[in-house]
Amino acid sequence: MEYDSRFPVKEIEKRPPNMWRYREAIPIEFDRSIISMSEGFTPLIEEEICGRKVLIKQDHLFPTGSYKDRGASVLITYAREHSVESVVEDSSGNAGCSISAYSARAGISCEIFVPERTSARKLDQIRAYGARLRLIRGSREDTARSILKVASERFYASHTYNPVFLHGTKTFSFEICEQLGWKSPDTIVLPVGNGTLLLGALIGFQEMKSAGIIDNIPKIIAVQSENCSPLVQAFNRRLVQPVPVETKPTVAEGIAIERPVRGSQILRAVRDSGGLFLDVSEMEIIEARTEMARRGHFLEPTAAATIAGLKKYTAFSDPGERIISVFTGHGLKTV
Repeated sequence: MEYDSRFPVKEIEKRPPNMWRYREAIPIEFDRSIISMSEGFTPLIEEEICGRKVLIKQDHLFPTGSYKDRGASVLITYAREHSVESVVEDSSGNAGCSISAYSARAGISCEIFVPERTSARKLDQIRAYGARLRLIRGSREDTARSILKVASERFYASHTYNPVFLHGTKTFSFEICEQLGWKSPDTIVLPVGNGTLLLGALIGFQEMKSAGIIDNIPKIIAVQSENCSPLVQAFNRRLVQPVPVETKPTVAEGIAIERPVRGSQILRAVRDSGGLFLDVSEMEIIEARTEMARRGHFLEPTAAATIAGLKKYTAFSDPGERIISVFTGHGLKTV
């Protein structure tokens, strides 16, 4: 999706602290269409990881408890602007929560397909927003396949396929650069399943570089669960497509994507940035979650997987590197 983004810095700095302050960079025609709960501009805090000071974006503080609200706000705004009355979405949980919440706020009916083993708290959250819930037996990929017929007949509010969603997640990069004094970090450490945050972040940095706001695109470090790591394995084997993998259950359900549909795009993005992929074990995820909780940050396991990857990366990173990572989802979403 092509869009000519502009960044009137002096005007932006006067606006309310939410992601819609970057209005000229979000592909929505009319302000009256905007569906928002003042989401965005989350705090960027300093933490010490393995003896190194890093910055972490607190995107678990969004209205529904995950960064997916960035994409949902823009995508449901787009749907409203085009007079859509009903949407469908498939999700491992968080995207379903976000699309349900913003659909409710827009007065749009919503149906969410999720794997039946999805966290009970996320299912409760989706139901609370008034969305119809379809529990699908099998894997995340089975869920994606099951929605195809319905999606051909209704507006498919997909965080994976619909490019408008990425024009919400790209605001992650806009905020980071503004919070750093309109500068880019050296490195970002992000989780990756379907790649909605990673690809959105890359678009954001690219747009700011094209506009002359920043000078460089940061190196991308992408983190997967060891139990479901098709991108890690493809990267290590220097392949351009994700490889078929034998997956095992993982507590990091948000990134347990066996066949990411944008896999080749994700691999290219990380390689082009000079970055790499890392995988983390179930024990490392649990330990990271416990460690962050002892510091006062209650994270869902997928968010903890990112921090486990951050710990691995800081162990061999350049001491002078400015590294930024993210808390992607709140711990109250999972038991």
